[in-house]
Amino acid sequence: MDFLNGVNALTLVFIALLVFAIAYRFYGIFLANKVLKLNAANVTPAIEFSDGKDYVATNRTVLFGHHFAAIAAAGPLVGPVLAAQFGYLPGALWILIGCVLGGGVHDMVVLFASVRHKGESLATIARKEIGTGTGLIAGIAILFILVLTLAGLSLACISAMHEASWSLFTVIATMPIAVIMGLIMRYRKDSVTLASIFGGIMLIAAIVGGHELMQIPALSHIFHWKIETISIAITVYGFLASVLPVWLLLVPRDYLSTYLKIGTILMLTIGVIFVHPTLQMPALTQFVSGGGPVIGGPVLPFIFIVIACGAISGFHAIIATGTTPKMLTNEKEILFVGYGAMLVEGFVALMALIAACTLVPGDYFAINTPKEMYESFIAQNPGLKAVDLAHFSEKIGVELQGRTGGAVSLAVGMAHIFNKIPYMDDVMAYWYNFAIMFEAVFILTAIDAGTRVGRFFLQEMIGRVIPRFKDKNWIPGIIISSLLFTFSWGYLVYTGNVSSIWPLFGISNQLLAACGLIVCTTMLIRMNRKKYALCAAIPGVFMALITFWAGYEQVVNMYMPKGQYLLAFLACIAMVLMFVVFVNTFKRWYQLSKMKADKVDYYGDAVKELVER
Repeated sequence: MDFLNGVNALTLVFIALLVFAIAYRFYGIFLANKVLKLNAANVTPAIEFSDGKDYVATNRTVLFGHHFAAIAAAGPLVGPVLAAQFGYLPGALWILIGCVLGGGVHDMVVLFASVRHKGESLATIARKEIGTGTGLIAGIAILFILVLTLAGLSLACISAMHEASWSLFTVIATMPIAVIMGLIMRYRKDSVTLASIFGGIMLIAAIVGGHELMQIPALSHIFHWKIETISIAITVYGFLASVLPVWLLLVPRDYLSTYLKIGTILMLTIGVIFVHPTLQMPALTQFVSGGGPVIGGPVLPFIFIVIACGAISGFHAIIATGTTPKMLTNEKEILFVGYGAMLVEGFVALMALIAACTLVPGDYFAINTPKEMYESFIAQNPGLKAVDLAHFSEKIGVELQGRTGGAVSLAVGMAHIFNKIPYMDDVMAYWYNFAIMFEAVFILTAIDAGTRVGRFFLQEMIGRVIPRFKDKNWIPGIIISSLLFTFSWGYLVYTGNVSSIWPLFGISNQLLAACGLIVCTTMLIRMNRKKYALCAAIPGVFMALITFWAGYEQVVNMYMPKGQYLLAFLACIAMVLMFVVFVNTFKRWYQLSKMKADKVDYYGDAVKELVER
């Protein structure tokens, strides 16, 4: 394995670009033409149910920006950084293989199923394709997972922005800029280019000008918010993003954020090309068998759980059956929006992994090991002492040791790469704060879309008891369901309790990814595509098995020995709910395999037998 150590980062970038380009050109088109048989003649929900609020036909480039911004939250940034504990090789392999054969397939198939089901949620798709009981259980499980996801993402964002005036100012500035962009695109014909130019210029002005403005003490004090204030502000933002028309705030802000996200990743890529740093982290570390300070478990199965977004993620199913299918203008665009955005996210994840692995291992572990554990860690691993961390702390002006969670080590890694460019040493603090703000924007764009999707879920579920809630245009229903859902995750954010159950999100998220693939496989089987359905069934079953394995390891070897019985209980609940969904789905596969072809409604929403029932 020695030949894999000391690899130039540029080699990994080149391999990733080559793999993703080939995957899109061949496998993506195969999925579109053979597996899903996308048809531009089919009327999409955005056209059929156009209401100017949720169902809005959207330019495909703008929609790509929204979808990418919504799915690319903390996962593709933080997960690969944490997984660097095992070495760069396990994470790189899982990102490349998982993204092409798992995540891209998942996003395309789930988006396709929602479009064919009139923009409905994954729970409703499960109810129609499998049965009422399965749909109800799936709905409960999805809401449970979504609340945990948004609370966890919000806490990660708060930890990056609290008492950081410049970062907070830039994030807040994206909101009025986005509203103006939304108004331009709404009321001026063919104005996407104009809005894009305006948004790009204003975003650069906010980033650069914000740094200078925050040097003024009075202004800096205004944006120097404590954790409690930001907790309330994020909750209010989530509520507003869920009730305002998508064209006014959510879509243009996500589109604007995409400039920053993709622009930053391109800058990081150019930095790697210019600096061509060596990966300091070995291919495999001594922690692949477990016992590491960042992740306690072994590389198998935990690599599949730690790196979710960037390889495959159940959160994507929430977006792909939430906002995106209600804005798709042409069914053929599922390839570009679904598979294309997933590949871009995979590249983001790989660049995050590279940024972390260019740090000296001692510096990486000094940042990601809790302060109270550091001395014992060094005593057991004397070869992993910090090397350049004191220099970084001095240049940045922040004590970096013991800042666990992945975000800080990613920011330091990015600043470290940019710092190697001539004349950049004196602006390392700028790059560090820019990277922190960049991560916060990633997270916020998932919070706004996720909250809106949660509102859709609640409206559907309450609508079964109070039919009026099914009316997506009924203002009281929109406000009540938005308040209930926003409060559910906002309360957890304010109390901070969810921060201790972040590992539970990894298990729940990947179970949801398996659920999306397995449920949508049912639809493909119903549509007489049994052979092609294997493209979704194989990664779905694999993710189910590997996640149950990881869940067992987490409960038995980590939660229970530490007395974390509540976390163990919640993990078991998530696994039991999904196990019931999987069993019922497999039964449905067997039933469909026995049905004659003439009993299958190829383009409709249900099998004749289901309609009769």
